[in-house]
Amino acid sequence: MAEDVIEAREGRLVRKANAAQGETYAAILQRAQQPSISAEGTAKPGDEREQFSFYSFGAVFAKVRVDEASGTVRVAQLCAVYDVGRLMNPQTARSQFIGGMAMGLGATLMEATHYDARNGRAVVRNLADYHVPSMADTPDILVEALNIPDPHISALGARGIGEIGCVGTPAAITNAVFHATGQRLRSLPLTPDKLLKALAS
Repeated sequence: MAEDVIEAREGRLVRKANAAQGETYAAILQRAQQPSISAEGTAKPGDEREQFSFYSFGAVFAKVRVDEASGTVRVAQLCAVYDVGRLMNPQTARSQFIGGMAMGLGATLMEATHYDARNGRAVVRNLADYHVPSMADTPDILVEALNIPDPHISALGARGIGEIGCVGTPAAITNAVFHATGQRLRSLPLTPDKLLKALAS
């Protein structure tokens, strides 16, 4: 059969004119008495890349409590809604969103790396000195995913999650602090000394 009249589809080789006529790769290898097959090829984005965005996206909201006397910021609640296409595993996806948002919380309020000016080495080298959020620091986190398959990215309709939970959380918290205090802080982490200095100016 000529190469131009067949195509690969859903783990099978089928006729382009009639997808019902085809075989699985396993059946073809068994008939040919071969244990495996290998091939090389190239691919490049099609025209759809110019028409559609394939990035995951979402919106994050934060409720904060600010003690202006001490400069302490406490996050009372985080809420987010994400569109990542089809959820392949809703439970692990939810955990990944929440974990990313907790990481974003740590980056916003407490995580800071300090370097020795003499040799450029990190001074903070352990979790006793490098602060990350504990359970007591982590607020109620509400997460929703739209779970709408993306018909343009693949047959599965799933896009990547990665660390998307991290990305919007610092902006949501710093915007909430601005809303509460009127002070726009642009340097992370939002430590009490920075907030007190901004409030005093």
